Amino acid sequence: MTSTSPTPEGDPRRWRALGIICLVQVMLLLDVTVVNVALPPIQRDLGLTTTGLAWVVNGYTVTYGGLLMLGGRLGDLLGRRRLFLVGLVIFALSSASAGVAQHAGVLVASRFVQGVGAALVSPAALALVTLLFTQRQERARAMAIWSGLAGVGVALGVVLSGVLTSLTSWRWIFFINLPIAAFAFLATLRLVSESRATKRGRPDVLGAVLVTLGLLLIVFGLLEKDNHAWLSFLVLGCVGIGVVCLIAFVFVEARVAQPLVPLAFFRSRNRSIANAVRICYYVGFAALFFSLSLYVQHILHFSALATGFSFVPFGLVILFSATVLAPRLLSRFGLRALNGGGLAISTIGYVLLAGLSTHGTYAADVLPGLILVPLGGGLVLVGSTVAGVDGATGEDAGIATSMNNASMQIGSAIGLAALVSLGAGHAAVLRHSGTDPMTATTHGYAFSFSIAAGVTAFGALLGFVGIRSPRQDVNA
Repeated sequence: MTSTSPTPEGDPRRWRALGIICLVQVMLLLDVTVVNVALPPIQRDLGLTTTGLAWVVNGYTVTYGGLLMLGGRLGDLLGRRRLFLVGLVIFALSSASAGVAQHAGVLVASRFVQGVGAALVSPAALALVTLLFTQRQERARAMAIWSGLAGVGVALGVVLSGVLTSLTSWRWIFFINLPIAAFAFLATLRLVSESRATKRGRPDVLGAVLVTLGLLLIVFGLLEKDNHAWLSFLVLGCVGIGVVCLIAFVFVEARVAQPLVPLAFFRSRNRSIANAVRICYYVGFAALFFSLSLYVQHILHFSALATGFSFVPFGLVILFSATVLAPRLLSRFGLRALNGGGLAISTIGYVLLAGLSTHGTYAADVLPGLILVPLGGGLVLVGSTVAGVDGATGEDAGIATSMNNASMQIGSAIGLAALVSLGAGHAAVLRHSGTDPMTATTHGYAFSFSIAAGVTAFGALLGFVGIRSPRQDVNA
């Protein structure tokens, strides 16, 4: 049952295995956004502050993103299926802990542990997909399905959150993971063979600690901006120390025998630009779900159930974009069109969302953004995924896929912390100047989206200029 490289003809179970792996990835990404609609009842039941609510989201994404590279390396060394199954168990147990939490600290801690489980599962999952599909055309199709369902999972999280919060309790947004994880565990044992890299060595634990600690400190400092001045230690000091940790991480990777991310890995221009493009997309993505969920409930006065269903267009559009549009555009125009063009479309969506007002409507103010952002996002997810694993082999598939996923979670964590903090700060300035609280809050959300538009516009430029030419992409 053990192999170190994929067979040329491909595993006959590969499409069924893809279904199980995609189901798990949907579950992991669902948990990025599933808490958003449930934030008000969670706050009431557990007495969380606004910063605490942000940690309910970011506790998961920070450890998820920070430990992904270690998870990918462990999968390469110890076996991708083994890490996939171990991570599933950790994720399920921490989901149960979050569901029964009676104190804010227990819930946030459980979210951190969920991130650890996801960091083991996710890179192993995408590495398995990469190795199961050996033909370029088949792999592109599998990646399109993977990316489309991933986008659906994130959107489905908001819908499911609204349904479960309205009909049962917010605790069921975590309990729902248990039967999914159990089914996936048993099915994986039957459908997926083990694979690992032939080169063995020790995992780079120091590098994993540095990158995770650096991200935690940066996110913590940015979130504390809501309560402290920029020059205070809790803001500037934490962000500064976090940046130093990330710089130290780079130096460690250059010297350690078995680095999490060999610096030579970034000699591939497409891989480097693809990860930068993903970060730019996800900076705005996390803030979109967090801020729009609150805007729709607090300003437009939607119920939790209505709020959940208001995000259905996002899931439908990103599924169509990733599975129908992206494969056709990829074969005809190449990766440059998907990465640069996709982010350009998303930028227009954020520009429209930057016009939110207290007298707005869902159809005029919210829906256009919920169509354009995922329309471009589906192209970006497929384009950056294909470029990000370009040339990956059985030796480094885990590294390539963990970087692919890490860029998503890192962008989400830092983007949510930065954009929410800046939006809240802008709203506070307006309130102090005499603006009524509802208007100030709305303008804070709009300000966050204007920053998101700037970041995605920069990412679009990177995609157009940095990615190799369409002819090279298709024929390489």
